[in-house]
Amino acid sequence: MRLRLADSGAKRTEQSMPSPRLKDFLANPGKALAKGPVAMVFAEDETELNSTLRHHLDSGFKSVLVFVPDNFDLAPDVAQAETVYRIQHDLSGGDSLSEAVNAVIAAAPGLWMYYCYNAEYLFYPFCETRTIGEMLAFHAEERRDAMLCYVIDLYADDLDAHSNAVSLEQAHMDKSGYYALARPDAENHNHPKERQLDFFGGLRWRYEEHIPAKRRKIDRIALFKAKPELLLSEDHTFSDEEYNTYACPWHHNLTSAIVSFRTAKALKRNPGSTFDIATFKWHNSIPFEWHSRQLLDLGLMEPGQWF
Repeated sequence: MRLRLADSGAKRTEQSMPSPRLKDFLANPGKALAKGPVAMVFAEDETELNSTLRHHLDSGFKSVLVFVPDNFDLAPDVAQAETVYRIQHDLSGGDSLSEAVNAVIAAAPGLWMYYCYNAEYLFYPFCETRTIGEMLAFHAEERRDAMLCYVIDLYADDLDAHSNAVSLEQAHMDKSGYYALARPDAENHNHPKERQLDFFGGLRWRYEEHIPAKRRKIDRIALFKAKPELLLSEDHTFSDEEYNTYACPWHHNLTSAIVSFRTAKALKRNPGSTFDIATFKWHNSIPFEWHSRQLLDLGLMEPGQWF
């Protein structure tokens, strides 16, 4: 999948009127929730917001809901896209991601959905030649209603040149250092939950002293099929335990990866960590190739029975 970069010469759009709040949008969503899969992109800041939206439009999502404060600008090609729907939402002002996702779930049961933040990009097996709809159709045929995604940290190789740690052209990632632990069940004497694991690695592992323990996991159930009473929790798991499993009981299933600058951005923005980090590069850093084959070769996503 070739990532469409932002046009540095493009004029920024002028917002002629405030975008609707989620409640108002859901009261009259038009075609936005008529077909799936639907992507939800939550903007924490404006960093690579346009390239994030372009990437998911190119992946084949039928609609892309972008949750942004009113003072964030979108590039003209993104703002004018028929399948992009802007919703007023301010994560820094206390608006909740999980509450927003749950409201969309309740409004459109039966649709496949996906959520991410800005400067995050979904990759799935063979995404260069197959759409997200084709992949989810196969996944559904295997009687799966959710898909495990690994959040793989990206970071700029030169923090002097890219002080916010974000560079699409010079993106790097860790080629090793990923591991999984059994997920204890607090309601069953902390015995391991069936087909559930907690995954770790990347910058959240290497700089764990700067990351709260409850935020160190890199697994996220980012692709799922909405249904009545389904709820997303703040820890990126769902109220239906089967949604939180990495595979069905009888064989391996597809998994996907979300490559993300989010942790690198936060570590460089946070005064408590920024001065401790001169570079994110180490002996296991490699350039990210923006291709699913690299993630498959590294074992960072699983094709299952899909070929």
